[in-house]
Amino acid sequence: MCSGRVDLEFILRALSNGMDGVFVGACRLGECNYITHGNYHALNKVLLCKKIMEHIGLNPERLKIDFMSSGEGMVFVDTVNEFVNTITQLGPLGTAEGLDEQAVKVRLEALKHITPYLRLVETERLGVRFTTLEEYQDFYASDEFHRLFDELIADKLAISQIMLLLKEKPLSTGEFAEIMGLNPSDVSRHLTNSAKLGFIRFNAQEKHFTRA
Repeated sequence: MCSGRVDLEFILRALSNGMDGVFVGACRLGECNYITHGNYHALNKVLLCKKIMEHIGLNPERLKIDFMSSGEGMVFVDTVNEFVNTITQLGPLGTAEGLDEQAVKVRLEALKHITPYLRLVETERLGVRFTTLEEYQDFYASDEFHRLFDELIADKLAISQIMLLLKEKPLSTGEFAEIMGLNPSDVSRHLTNSAKLGFIRFNAQEKHFTRA
């Protein structure tokens, strides 16, 4: 299968199903057998997903992409063994990050809910095309990317988490902050935006939020 067919949903599903790490193997950059250059698309998706993982408190080292030809069997074996050792050292998903099982579940589920939107963002706004791995890494470490991430993804993800959490029970701002791993001022901003959109409402007497 061409690595260009790797979807964000595949990675999130693996993590949600209990996998502690995900490895993506791709052809060497510039050596695509087709005209699609799917390995560049895969690199873009993986780097974006690593940033999203970091944002929700998961170690981005749990996701790796590497490039090799179909004739480099020993390179593949060495690369996979190295990745397995890394994951073994990190331990179970969430444990090393100090997150309980419920927190990991909610954050990954919130991501899965906005996956169609993330695909659109990745294609339309973050679908960059460079020629080297270093150029991609520089872009995803740049101030421009972080601005776009805050503008396009962070708010959508926070609202998705809020809506999921409110399916269980009403929550206060402080309870949201603790579960989501955000400071109360950021949570308050997300709650205000959600209320303006008509998604939630505030019960002043009980001092908690509920779904609208």
